[in-house]
Amino acid sequence: MKTLVSAALGLGLLASAAQAHAVLERKQAAPGTSYRGVVQIMHGCNGKPTTRVSVTIPEGLIGAKPMPKPGWTLTTARGPYAKTYATHHGTVSEGVTAITWSGGSLPDDQVDEFTFLAQVAGTFEPGATVYVPVQQDCAEGSYAWSEIPKAGQDAHDLKAAAPSFRIVQVAQAGGAPPAGTAAAATTVKAGDLTIETPWLRATPNGAKVAGGYVRITNTGRAPDTLTGATVPFAKSSDIHSMSMEGGVMKMAPVTNGLTIKPGETVELKPGGYHLMFEDLTGAPKAGETVAGTLTFQRAGAVPVTFTVAPIGAGAPGGQHQHQH
Repeated sequence: MKTLVSAALGLGLLASAAQAHAVLERKQAAPGTSYRGVVQIMHGCNGKPTTRVSVTIPEGLIGAKPMPKPGWTLTTARGPYAKTYATHHGTVSEGVTAITWSGGSLPDDQVDEFTFLAQVAGTFEPGATVYVPVQQDCAEGSYAWSEIPKAGQDAHDLKAAAPSFRIVQVAQAGGAPPAGTAAAATTVKAGDLTIETPWLRATPNGAKVAGGYVRITNTGRAPDTLTGATVPFAKSSDIHSMSMEGGVMKMAPVTNGLTIKPGETVELKPGGYHLMFEDLTGAPKAGETVAGTLTFQRAGAVPVTFTVAPIGAGAPGGQHQHQH
């Protein structure tokens, strides 16, 4: 981790597209959130086309998954992590350590992108820089974009700096303030989606599940689907619905996600659709704020800040209600 992460606070450590030729499109991510790594290859090797791109997944990017690319052969390498990490699917100690796209041909005068998804470990501190080395091979020649600045060194001084992104507070990554702030913003914009008032119910110590709620409006022309959510103290989560059948309240998982149609507002609230966080390792307390993510098919992983209302609350303000 120490060889790949610099805790420098200056923006000067980020190599720009004008100075580097393999760069990451997304320059920021928050601890504990998903990161969409889009590696942009800016040119070939002395006029020759690029035929192979290999990305080294650094320590702390967990569960990396590559995106297939038409016309290219995709391979991955797996190996152990330096430590064990907690994810919303449980703990992991190994995963993908390298991704390679080969067999295609990207002309020197064209630009293309090679994409992977991964979870950013919650152990990263805001202000750190994560370096993602890239090997670019061409029909003739190659580049190793793998140099990492030493302490006090500026990445702009390197001839082949590794692509990089910064670790930031949730407020910078997605518009919500960091967990623990008293005046948490309750609205987040993510593309065509407006996400309002994410909140949780407090749980007693030892509880295994917690309910989460949010209001989502789609102002675009295409539908989007809420597929999941994460918070640091839950190993897994589902989207559930509640309905009355024969005077009995029944709850069931929403298996294919919750779709928000163009122009539609969907509210997850007690007694209806809601997030169910499961296998809790901690108990959210009333008055706290919790950094988490909502994941959508189109908008991707969106960092949000959940406020925590009292046990049994029916609304963020704390009115009482007894359903999940």
